[in-house]
Amino acid sequence: MAKRTLEDWLVDSVNYILMVLVFLITFYPFFYLLVVSFNKGMDTALGGVYFWPRAFTLENYSTFLNDPDWIKAFFVSAARTVVGAALGLFVTSLVAYGLSARQLLFKKFYYMLFIVGMYVSGGLIPYYVVLRQLHLLNTFYVFVIPTMLNIFFLIIAVSFFRDLPPEMEESAKIDGASEWTIFNRIILPVSKPLLATMALFLGVSQWNSWLDSAYFVSSDNLRTLTFRMIEIINKGNIPLDSRSAEYASQVAQVTPFSLQVTAMVIAVAPIICVYPFLQKYFVKGTTIGAVKG
Repeated sequence: MAKRTLEDWLVDSVNYILMVLVFLITFYPFFYLLVVSFNKGMDTALGGVYFWPRAFTLENYSTFLNDPDWIKAFFVSAARTVVGAALGLFVTSLVAYGLSARQLLFKKFYYMLFIVGMYVSGGLIPYYVVLRQLHLLNTFYVFVIPTMLNIFFLIIAVSFFRDLPPEMEESAKIDGASEWTIFNRIILPVSKPLLATMALFLGVSQWNSWLDSAYFVSSDNLRTLTFRMIEIINKGNIPLDSRSAEYASQVAQVTPFSLQVTAMVIAVAPIICVYPFLQKYFVKGTTIGAVKG
C-alpha cells in the first residue's frame, strides 16, 4: 500500500470540506421547510426559526388534511403520476423498440421526424386547438395522453435496444416467438436500469406539472397539487386587508406561507419515499446511451 503524502491529505481534506458544504447547502432548504411546517404560522412570520420549531403545532397539517380541495388535488396528482408514468414508459419503450429494429425500412426518416418534433413546437395556441379538437380539454386524459411519448427518453431507449445482443431476438424467433413476446418477455426484463430511470423521471415530471392544470383544465375536481400551491402563493401576495375570510380566520395559527410550506413537504415526501427503491438502477440508467447515439 502506497504511503499517503501531505498533498494527498490536503486534496482529500478539501474534497471532504467541499462535499460537506454542498450537502449543507442542498439539504438545509428542505430541512427548513420541514421545520416551518411544524411551527405556528404567525410565529414563523416573526422570524428567528432556523433549526427547530419554536412553537410546535400540527395545525398546518390538520388544515391541509381537512381541506377537501387539497385532498382532491393530492389524489389527482397521484393518479396522473401513476397512470402518466406507466403509459409514458410503455409507449416510449415500445416505439423505441420498433425504431431500433435493424430491418426497419426508412428508420432514419422516422428518427429524423422525432428529432425535429423534439426541437420544433407549434406553440401554445396550436397545441390548445389540437387538444380541443381531440376533446381532451377539461378531462383527466389531457394529463396523460399528450405525454405518452417522451422523445428524449425515446432516443436513449433506441440506443440501449440497439446495443442488446441480436442473438437474443434471433433465438426467440427461431423458437416461434412473436415480436410482442420478444419485447415483453426478453427485452423488457433485461432493460430494468433503463425502465427504472425512465419511470423516475416521468413520474417526477407528472407530479410536478402544473401548466396543463392551469391552461387546459377548468374543473376544480381536476386541479393538481402543484396548481393549488401556486394558488396559495398568489393568495399570500394579496394585501392583508383584502384576504379571504378563510385565511383571516386562521391567521392566528395558519398563514398562507405555512400552508404552502406544508404542501411542499407533502408533495416532496412521495418522491423521497420512491427514490431509494430505484437508486440502484439510477446511476447505470442515466449513463445509458451516453457514448453511443
